[in-house]
Amino acid sequence: MKYFAVFLPMKDKEKSAEHRPAHLEFLEKMKEEKKVLMNGKFSDGSGGLVIYRASDEDEAISYLKQDPFVETGARDWEIHEWELETASDVQIGG
Repeated sequence: MKYFAVFLPMKDKEKSAEHRPAHLEFLEKMKEEKKVLMNGKFSDGSGGLVIYRASDEDEAISYLKQDPFVETGARDWEIHEWELETASDVQIGG
C-alpha cells in the first residue's frame, strides 16, 4: 500500500463552509475503510491536507474526487506520493 498527500487549498470559502459537514462525514467513512490515514486543516485557514492509502495514484485520485469539497469546487487539489517514516516506537493504522 502506498500513501498520497493531497493538499486541498481554499478555492471558495462560502462553499467550503457549506460543504464542511459532508466533507468531514466523507473523511470519517474513508478512515473506517482504511483509505484515509489522517487529515487536518491548516491553522491559517488556507486549506487542508489528507493522507490517502491506495495501491497507486489513480486509485487515490478516484477517492479524492468523491470528496464533497472537490466535487462542489470548494477546494482545489494537489497530490503527491508520500513516503511515510515514523519513529520506531510509533504505530500507524492497521
